[in-house]
Amino acid sequence: MYDNVLLPTDGSVGVDRAIDHAIDAAGRYDATLHVLYVVDSGVVNAYSGDEFVDGAEGAEETLEETGREAIEAVAALANDAGVEAVTAMRYGAPHEEILRYVDEEDVDLTVMGSKTRSGDYRRMLGSVTERVSRQSTAPVSIVKTTVDA
Repeated sequence: MYDNVLLPTDGSVGVDRAIDHAIDAAGRYDATLHVLYVVDSGVVNAYSGDEFVDGAEGAEETLEETGREAIEAVAALANDAGVEAVTAMRYGAPHEEILRYVDEEDVDLTVMGSKTRSGDYRRMLGSVTERVSRQSTAPVSIVKTTVDA
């Protein structure tokens, strides 16, 4: 049923439960697990470039390091479960890059974490998960995690 399962990750607490679901789905269907991290261009472009900060400590480098750690951790868990995993890092608007990856890699199922927060918080900031679930051509499974604020 599924040959390619995608787990987009931002390395946050909200993704923890989704990791288990994605690995389980890939294992059940003998699918390849794709683990994707998107370096958010909105965050990188908002960085002021403070001249007192070493270039190695800039926003893009920090996000890349966070991304590498997040995708490597998921790949290791998948490997421990006997699931083939491929990792990728993209640059851009997270929901746009996730949707582009779904199309380019012929993803059959996307598993995403979502933090359950108050309506005011969600209305103010929006949600990558919501955008992907509304616009994806493939099924999206949303795994909820309740967090404060």
